[in-house]
Amino acid sequence: HNHDLSWYDKAAHPGERARRHLQYDAYVRDELLPFTRYVNGNEFVMATGASFGAFHAMSIGLRNPHLFQRIIGMSGMYDIAGMTGGYHDGAVHASNPMAFMRHEHDPARLAAFRQQDIIIAIGKGDPHYQQNRDFSALLWERGIGNALRVWDGHAHDWPYWEQMIVRYVGGHD
Repeated sequence: HNHDLSWYDKAAHPGERARRHLQYDAYVRDELLPFTRYVNGNEFVMATGASFGAFHAMSIGLRNPHLFQRIIGMSGMYDIAGMTGGYHDGAVHASNPMAFMRHEHDPARLAAFRQQDIIIAIGKGDPHYQQNRDFSALLWERGIGNALRVWDGHAHDWPYWEQMIVRYVGGHD
């Protein structure tokens, strides 16, 4: 794998990793989504991911609520503060769902979040279980409905994620 300047490249400065993450967000938002709309007229867009992919899905979906109607995060980590070694700047803040949602007060954006179908699926034995509960509670504190779905066991593996995506791709139960 090539992790140059990704969140997994611990040799890269956290601010640089965050800026790279935001560049990826801009690519998806400004190039990939317009192209998919061009080849597929369906306006309903989902962001979904498992494990660190759940972070990516939640991050891009919540930064761009006008573009994503459903977000499905499976076994995700939604607070990346632990990956920055204590470093914090505007790019890190903008990349961190737990941080930027805690400070979101714009009425129009809050209204857009409330239109999204947000599904957070996590196993009781997952190391990020409490963080998922805290993130769900933070969204509810902002009046943003979400479906926190807790699965038995660790549930941090492909067989579980396959069951989760089949169950939630059509919306929360």
